[in-house]
Parts: sequence; C-alpha cells; structure tokens
Amino acid sequence: MQLIQGKVIADQIKEEIASEVKELVDMGKKRPHLAAILVGHDGGSETYVAHKVKACEQVGFESSLIRFEDNISEDELLKKVQELNNDDSIDGFIVQLPIPDHISENKVIEAIDPSKDVDGFHPVNLGRMVIGLPSYVSATPSGIIELIRRYNIETSGKHCVIVGRSNIVGKPMSILLGQKTNPGNCTVTLCHSRTKDLPSVTRQADILIAALGAPEFVKEDMVKEGAVVIDVGTTRVPSTETKSGFRLKGDVKFDEVSPKCSYITPVPGGVGPMTIVSLLRNTLLAAKRDVY
Repeated sequence: MQLIQGKVIADQIKEEIASEVKELVDMGKKRPHLAAILVGHDGGSETYVAHKVKACEQVGFESSLIRFEDNISEDELLKKVQELNNDDSIDGFIVQLPIPDHISENKVIEAIDPSKDVDGFHPVNLGRMVIGLPSYVSATPSGIIELIRRYNIETSGKHCVIVGRSNIVGKPMSILLGQKTNPGNCTVTLCHSRTKDLPSVTRQADILIAALGAPEFVKEDMVKEGAVVIDVGTTRVPSTETKSGFRLKGDVKFDEVSPKCSYITPVPGGVGPMTIVSLLRNTLLAAKRDVY
C-alpha cells in the first residue's frame, strides 16, 4: 500500500506557482489577485477560507476576503458579485459555499463572470470542460486528477467507481476520467443513494472515489484487493482528543481499507490540500488570460 500524500504534492505545486508569480512580477506584470466572499460563520468555511488566504501569501498572490453576515439579502450579495466581475484588479474570485438557504446558490454561481469563476462552478466552465475546451475545472476534481498524474497511476481501461453525484465533485470527476485524455480513458460508474447493492458495484472498482460526505461509509468489504482509493470526504466529528473539539473523518474507514489498497489518500493530508492549490492554479491561469 502506498499513501498518496496530497500535502507533499501540494507543497511542490505551490513552489511551482510561486516561481511563475515571480517571473510575472519580474516582467513588470501585476501579481495574481484572488478574492473570496464569505457569508456567515460556518466553521468549516472559516477554516477553508483561512487556508486559502494563507496559501495566497505563500505563493505571492494578493488576496481579499469580503465578509457578510448570514442575514445579507440575495440582491446585496448579487450586487457584490457584479462589483467583483467589473473590478479589473481582481483576476478571480469565489463565493464560499454553503451560503444561507434564503439565497439561491444557482443564481449566485450563474452571476459570476465565467472568466473569473476560478471555482469552476459556472455552467459555461462546466460545459467547456465536458467538450474538452479550455476551462476552469472545479478545484477538487482538478486536484484529484493531478494526484493521479503525479503518482503515475494508470487509468486507461480501468473501471472507476465514484460514490456521490454532486455538481462539485462526483459529476465532473466522472466526466474527467471518462475523457480521451491521460489521466482518463476510464470506464466510469457513478453511484448514489439510489444505487442498488452498492458494495457489489464498489468491489468492481480498480479506482474507487468516495465523495458522499458520510464519515467512514466505505468499509473493507466494499473494496477489492489492489484498488486505488481516493477519499474526498472531510466531515467534522466531535473529539475530546483535539484542541478544536473536533476531528476530520473521511468517507473511507482507513484502518480497515488501507491494507487492501495499492494506493490510498489519507484524511487529512490527501485530497484537501490539492483542492486549495488547484484554486491557486486556476487564479494563475486567470491572471495570465490562458483560458479566456
């Protein structure tokens, strides 16, 4: 079993990005600028945005954090999105999800200029990805593809089973691994809450991607010998052993499953760090106008 060390790869990519930023600045060009809108005080979102701000500093980006209370109106939030669309000093921005229930997530995503949508959630970017045009690929799937590439994991002709059909991870992941690319050329099965006899399907997987947000859902009897297992889950569960009072759990019961795997990602330290560097890479692409 080989551990896929996302943090190590993420640190390498940060160094690569920092080098590119230095080249841009040395050529007299502006530093890439990433902005984030944070609505409310969700603990997970607060932590994630703080990591993004720190990562921007590490690679030499400018960053802006725009905060709103969770009682902000939909119109106010959409007005701020439009302001950022029109702000030439900002190369890319995100609206951190989740947002309060009284605001339409789809309206907010569709209001973002696709050329600044470094989260890769806008239908235009998703559509461009589907047909193989340059686009901003959403950060978690992009990070997973990069891990597979850098660990030289063979995907061509392999059966990839994805558990979870979210617009952010499951669906785009199924498209990326099914494309005529490397990594890619997989036969893909996308599973969800209505899949019958799920363990019999997951046991067929050469590559199993767990992205459903249910801690330790995938057990030893759901994984075949020698499988590659990518754990996307990051659920906070109460813990008396940590200062924060919680611990991150993945969707895979690691201690049970890992002995059967050829490769596996840990939680934390696997997919999570790659999500943030993928966002940075999209912002760099936006600053260089390499997509639009």
